[in-house]
Amino acid sequence: MTPSTNRLATRVATRLAFLAAGFGMGCWSPLIPYAKIRLGVGDAEIGLLLLCLGIGSILAMPITGLLSSRMGSRAIIVASGVGLAAMLPILALAESLSLMAPALLVFGASLGSLDVAMNVHAVKVESDSDKPLMSGFHALFSIGGFAGSGGLTFLLSMGVSPFPAAVSGGVVTLAAVLLAWPGLLRTRQTRGGGSFALPRGIVLLLSVLVAAAFLTEGAILDWGALVVTESGLVSVSQGGLGYMLFSIAMTAGRLSGDWIVARAGNFRVLVWGGAVTVLGFVILLVAPIAAAAMVGFLLIGLGSSNIVPVLFSQAGRQTAMPAGLAIAALTTTGYAGILAGPAVIGFVAHAIGLKEAFWMLAGLMSLISIFAKRAAR
Repeated sequence: MTPSTNRLATRVATRLAFLAAGFGMGCWSPLIPYAKIRLGVGDAEIGLLLLCLGIGSILAMPITGLLSSRMGSRAIIVASGVGLAAMLPILALAESLSLMAPALLVFGASLGSLDVAMNVHAVKVESDSDKPLMSGFHALFSIGGFAGSGGLTFLLSMGVSPFPAAVSGGVVTLAAVLLAWPGLLRTRQTRGGGSFALPRGIVLLLSVLVAAAFLTEGAILDWGALVVTESGLVSVSQGGLGYMLFSIAMTAGRLSGDWIVARAGNFRVLVWGGAVTVLGFVILLVAPIAAAAMVGFLLIGLGSSNIVPVLFSQAGRQTAMPAGLAIAALTTTGYAGILAGPAVIGFVAHAIGLKEAFWMLAGLMSLISIFAKRAAR
């Protein structure tokens, strides 16, 4: 094959890896209500089980970063993708907490490993290209999430029981990983081995900004509906409309993100992305009518859509740490933001009010614009 053909195959394989990760993760969400009924547990127990998924991810991420730095990401992508697909049927069958908890730990570890390895791989693919690619890769993750959640929801609504539905989701996830396998890069990371290390230098700043971006995404998911329903802007039955518009805007932004980054550059994307996100929060929080609040959700999704891809690209370019370790640090802090952030928002909302907590999010996202020059250097 010619070099251009090899590059195309590698890009397709990377997109398939992101698609598989999003699809596998999306398949779990529709299975949660069935798991709750099957296990006979309440909301508190389900919350603890979901924490197992997060713990598995966070424990696996630094290890994956170390392995990716030493041996490359190809084998890790395939192994973790297979693990993700294999665990879905088990999650649909487990009838005891003693089985569900470790299954979720393994599922979370597979997802976390795949997340780090595919981003390490994506940084290498982008560095070998003459144009930005990271936003497009992350768009496939979002599309995969929609497809996985929507596909399983459709099967379950048609009367298919959870186990065969989960098997179907696992088969699609596995197929995407196996299709990606031949095109994944076989070379090791060029920045050497290294050992596990805490983020330092520019990586520490990038990690903080990634945590702020992921915290915003988690807060919109978990608290966005309450912001507009408790303000009386929409009914409870329409509370999910805001997150839907946020997700659509984020996916659209990422699909066009590579084109935008190529023309505007990382600095401008971070400056204007942060500014548009903050503007979206302001509109959402002062909106007198539902339509204005929905515009706020759209702007938050659009503004934040390419911030994380750009920050990951920068993590791959910096020289303070090996790329694998740097990306593991960003991914770990990002997941910590998604997992811990909504709980922190809850505590703050209890103390001073939900809208006031969202004003604090707007302040955090302003850091993206403030430190854009340093982060994009």
